[in-house]
Amino acid sequence: MTAPVEIERPEADQAPVPDTPWVTVVWNDPVNLMSYVTYVFQAYFAYSKVKAERLMLDVHEKGKAIVSQGSREEMERDVEAMHSYGLWATLQKAEDLG
Repeated sequence: MTAPVEIERPEADQAPVPDTPWVTVVWNDPVNLMSYVTYVFQAYFAYSKVKAERLMLDVHEKGKAIVSQGSREEMERDVEAMHSYGLWATLQKAEDLG
């Protein structure tokens, strides 16, 4: 008979570290109007008009904007949604933004 094995348990105040966050990036394209991109951000993400316009301007002027952050699965869902609206979007690890 073998003796029971002791395992270390994390302290109660130590929360597990979540997987590295992922982000959804929307890219500028020559097709969609700025007003439409603003509409998509408001409709899908429920962003205020001010926030949606700020993100749209980042897309237009900087070429891209990070529009959401979360788990890989959530960002895959957001990218798919952006594609369904006709926007160019990708996901990547937040740490790779460097």
